[in-house]
Amino acid sequence: REVDKPFLMPVEDVFTITGRGTVVTGRVERGQVKAGDEVEIVGLKETRKTIVTAVEMFKKDLDFAQAGDNVGALLRGINREDVQRGQVLAKPGSVKPHSKFVAQVYVLTKEEGGRHTAFFSQYRPQFYFRTTDITGVVELQGDVKMVMPGDNA
Repeated sequence: REVDKPFLMPVEDVFTITGRGTVVTGRVERGQVKAGDEVEIVGLKETRKTIVTAVEMFKKDLDFAQAGDNVGALLRGINREDVQRGQVLAKPGSVKPHSKFVAQVYVLTKEEGGRHTAFFSQYRPQFYFRTTDITGVVELQGDVKMVMPGDNA
């Protein structure tokens, strides 16, 4: 359990509690959070800051939640439409959203449970990040024109 690192919780679900506000649920990946802490909602949309006004587990208020806990966090001034599965709650400034990354990959063969055909630049696979998936675009680098199953690229 990484309790001494900056708070991070992927959002698994979002709902509204009448008279209280918007709650996001998830498993705290690292760090800890308590009522009164400022957090950022990061990813998929513009980053927003808010205050955690309560932390609950199994309908009981907690003093704090830490890495490994499955909790609900009540967020001040946030509407249901402002947050969605796939975003993360994080300590302000600790997480930066990205829309591009560079990777070196090994492409699994059909026998390894992977592809049975080649792919080219502009291939559009699904990428899975914590609690969401998103369609990306592959841009092959250098003089590479095609990637076959079993290749390193």
